[in-house]
Amino acid sequence: MQTTLKSAVRFLGQGLHSGRPVRMTVHPAAAEFGIWFRRTDIDGDQALVPARWDAVAQTPLCTRLENGTVSVATVEHVMAALAGCGIHNALIEIDGPEVPILDGSAAPFVEAFLARGLRRQAAPVRVLRICETVEVTEGAARARLSPADSLEIDFEIDFPDAAIGHQQKRLTLANGTFVRELCDSRTFCRNADVDAMRAQGLALGGTLDNAVVVEGAQILTPGGLRHPDEPVRHKMLDALGDLALAGAPILGRYEGHRAGHALTNRLLRALFATPGAFRLQTCPPELASRLPGAGLRPADLRAVA
Repeated sequence: MQTTLKSAVRFLGQGLHSGRPVRMTVHPAAAEFGIWFRRTDIDGDQALVPARWDAVAQTPLCTRLENGTVSVATVEHVMAALAGCGIHNALIEIDGPEVPILDGSAAPFVEAFLARGLRRQAAPVRVLRICETVEVTEGAARARLSPADSLEIDFEIDFPDAAIGHQQKRLTLANGTFVRELCDSRTFCRNADVDAMRAQGLALGGTLDNAVVVEGAQILTPGGLRHPDEPVRHKMLDALGDLALAGAPILGRYEGHRAGHALTNRLLRALFATPGAFRLQTCPPELASRLPGAGLRPADLRAVA
């Protein structure tokens, strides 16, 4: 069955790219509502922005949603947390144009959601089953969706910095896997890219407290990595957040090779433009345990708390 939060959860922080302070509250919502953002600093109907693949505007280094008038950026971590916890309906009120970065991962969102608790609703979950393989490429980058009986993510990255290098990981995202394995992995960047990003008006709120910064073989962030392969785990976290914009849990295998937010969104657009490539269906009981939020236990929360 569909779920929502038992009660509202509030977050305070700053935007990773804008550097602006932001207050955000995730509210319970009725069955069939889906996920929507509402800009509390904007009056009228234009304040509502859907968390949907066709509302994505192309923005470097993050996923930005817009409704033609207003936008909300860097939504990928909170979307991953909602999907990973199996939360289908929520209204996210935010008083600015960017979701707070918090510690650079999805763990603070996950901890708050699971501590608040989830409420089952009187409506069945609908799943998006991948029926045919769809692939998009851009240079050496590739993203693909193919049929599978649960959501699988297989990601590969390759960076010149020895602190990252070549990393690959594959996971099936059910039975608390997202919470245990991915949600605490932080966004990362190369120190050599920081000045260039800031010159473009990006990463203005980035610090060593909310990002993993590498230089050659060195990890500049105090405390080092949370996982030896934290960068590829974070790319998988981002992919889950971007795939959550499909509007329903996906049953299929996602493969990303050097892929980013824009390419994953192009993949969703290609999927929905390909007749017969997917089927939207009510989730039968035998598939329920294969969904990303299925099987969460208190021990999963303690692993990242």
